[in-house]
Amino acid sequence: MGLTLTGINRYPIKSCRGHGLTHVVVEPWGLAGDRRWMLVDDEGRVVTAREYPQVVLVTPEFDVDGLLVRAPDVDPLLVGTPDASVVTDVRVFSSELAAAPASEEAHAWFSKVVGKPVWLVYLTDPAQRRPNAAYSREQDRVSFADGYPILLATEGSLAALNDLIAAGPRPEEGPVPMTRFRPNLVVAGAPAWDEDGWRVLRIGAASFRAVKACDRCVFTTIDPGTARKGKEPLATLARHRRWDGKTWFAINLIPDSPGATVHVGDRVEVVEQVQANGPLR
Repeated sequence: MGLTLTGINRYPIKSCRGHGLTHVVVEPWGLAGDRRWMLVDDEGRVVTAREYPQVVLVTPEFDVDGLLVRAPDVDPLLVGTPDASVVTDVRVFSSELAAAPASEEAHAWFSKVVGKPVWLVYLTDPAQRRPNAAYSREQDRVSFADGYPILLATEGSLAALNDLIAAGPRPEEGPVPMTRFRPNLVVAGAPAWDEDGWRVLRIGAASFRAVKACDRCVFTTIDPGTARKGKEPLATLARHRRWDGKTWFAINLIPDSPGATVHVGDRVEVVEQVQANGPLR
């Protein structure tokens, strides 16, 4: 049996909940509709669930006029897509770009959820930001994602990680679900950690470069169902998947066939692969 695409996930608002899809168009900066919205503080800096775990409890749904957002203890709110002619400067880690503020009502709604003043912004022009130049080409672009357009994880590596958690000092914190890692694409049929050596992939009609493994942060320790923090999976990754002072799980992709559509069930072909001694970093 070969490799198969078993999951497609999109995250409309950075750090908020995502949703599964049966198919999606691949754009130069990521999956269509993925991470085009973001929360920022009063200085325009990104606000994420790393500091405010309750953000993972926000569920956004696409609506013809924008997004319908839901969260515990607040009424649902329909957020319209902002006017692209009015933009403000925002910052995603080391990247500076322009985005359009949402309505005052949206800012107030998210401020109540987060517990501090925040603003919701929309990336009207997704062609502004380039991934790290050390791992990308001049024409490559990325949305509000942490660093690269698409994240891919494999079921085999998650199963291996959960076996390690079960055998470790905190088995009660496992197994962890794939949602902890927030991948856009999930692949079945590969041996654990085989993706470390993948360099070029074809998924259905779409081609991708695997440019860098993904170093993981405290976000993965937040239970997406409750927003509670634990130690796993970072504690186990630190024992078994630690290089360069970081822990690693999943790989970052850059699309080379924008406009193509990928479907759950598509065949996944590893076009180029190397013998890897750990993740590409």
